Amino acid sequence: MKDITINVIDESGKKHKLITPLEMGLNLMDVLRSHDLVEGACGGMALCATCHCYVESKHEISEQKDDELAMLDQLFSVDEERSRLACQIQIEESIDNITVKIASPD
Repeated sequence: MKDITINVIDESGKKHKLITPLEMGLNLMDVLRSHDLVEGACGGMALCATCHCYVESKHEISEQKDDELAMLDQLFSVDEERSRLACQIQIEESIDNITVKIASPD
């Protein structure tokens, strides 16, 4: 099984290095939630923004869909260049060594 690395900066500024397998069909929210770094209240449906994060590294990530954009549009702390919902980022080889910062709740 192949693993990738996810670098996370939590709300307090503490850095975490997470190793996760590729073959499990997870999204970034699943991984962050398993380490108690985000709530993920809606279970990954892009309905709550409790997995809002900022992508700090330069990675090719899938385009944002309308439901993610609509949810982000409701937040005060959104950064148009870096804000994403972690539930909408699939765990795949192209995001190996990604760095994300957990957004503070609005």
